Amino acid sequence: MVTGVRVHLPLFRWMGLWLLACGVLAACAPHGASLPNDAYVWQRQWTPALVQAVQSEGQSVRAWRVLAAEMDVQGQWRVFTPDWRALADSGKPVVAVVRIEGQLRQWNEAALLADVQTVLGRWRQQGIAFAGIELDHDAGTARLPAYTHFLQVLRPSLQAGERLSLTALPTWLESADLDGLLAQADESVLQVHAVQSPRAGLFDAGKARAWMQDFAHHTRKPWRVALPAYGTRVSWDTQGRVSAIESERPTLSRDDDTSELFADPRAMQQFVSTLESDVPPGLIGIVWFRLPTSDDARAWSAASWQAVLGRIALRASLVARAEPASDAGRYDVRLVNEGDADLSLPSLVRVDGSCVLADGINGYTLQRGTAGLYLQRSRTGTLRAGQALLVGWLRCPAPPSLRVET
Repeated sequence: MVTGVRVHLPLFRWMGLWLLACGVLAACAPHGASLPNDAYVWQRQWTPALVQAVQSEGQSVRAWRVLAAEMDVQGQWRVFTPDWRALADSGKPVVAVVRIEGQLRQWNEAALLADVQTVLGRWRQQGIAFAGIELDHDAGTARLPAYTHFLQVLRPSLQAGERLSLTALPTWLESADLDGLLAQADESVLQVHAVQSPRAGLFDAGKARAWMQDFAHHTRKPWRVALPAYGTRVSWDTQGRVSAIESERPTLSRDDDTSELFADPRAMQQFVSTLESDVPPGLIGIVWFRLPTSDDARAWSAASWQAVLGRIALRASLVARAEPASDAGRYDVRLVNEGDADLSLPSLVRVDGSCVLADGINGYTLQRGTAGLYLQRSRTGTLRAGQALLVGWLRCPAPPSLRVET
């Protein structure tokens, strides 16, 4: 086999093979049809809130892709125990995901193979609808040949009906080794969120679409795209380097320069609508990262999740209320998200009224301008659907009027 040379099939032959694959798999989505939704369950501990989410938020989910084990940058191996009953009761196919740290420079292939085979054996015995295994290895392009070889030796470990999947990165698109890697798996998942520097943001619709079009030319197997359903806060040190990322767990210092990155549910809904009107060749579904829970403050709310996955138009409604406090003449200023779309916090809350004292809290500061008082946002953030946030207080002789400016 000659490496580094890509052989392009004539268009009619390629389309014929793709249509044949679609017919055999009954999986290729026609233009204008809703792409099936899978969801990553990425939590390392199965809390009651996570079990509840699997039970209640899966009506629009085709399959669960559950973190099963990981190898860290030191080569240490850890396995995780999900709630088998919750997965079994859901009745949905379950894919075990093995994460291998992308910065891992090398591995003991025989030992890693044995570890993954142990995961396979364990998950087959749990009474779930076990559908196969997915490898999540954000390797540099120089590691792709070693990764390809590992998939070759892993494949014989799968039993009939089990599928081998892998996640893929846009940075691999220029590698001559990509096509050979993708050929080893039954399907792949292209990750198009959080793949560039934090300064570039969490998701760029234009770049994502371009990467997907390019990726479709590299694989002859069915594939899915991973889209974000969460937000994250990134912190930089004084040298401009990323010092911490707060996503599933709070790890940031409040003193650092921080930015809030957020996958707006309305923007993601629009992207999905556009995608389903013009589906790239071979694309068979979406995998959402990650399943939201009631104790995951950085994932979408249940309302936004259900609307986006169910292809239901989101309703955005953010209001500011002046609520009388316990002492006469004092009012609490509260932002309330009355819609089902998670929204970024507004930049300003204008105060119309003859208030003599005021102050801002929770990321808002009091400012005075020629037009009067206003509360100005000092840091970015998100207000989930159905939630409220106290942002200040006012002391006024009469109830003030408030206006939100985005």
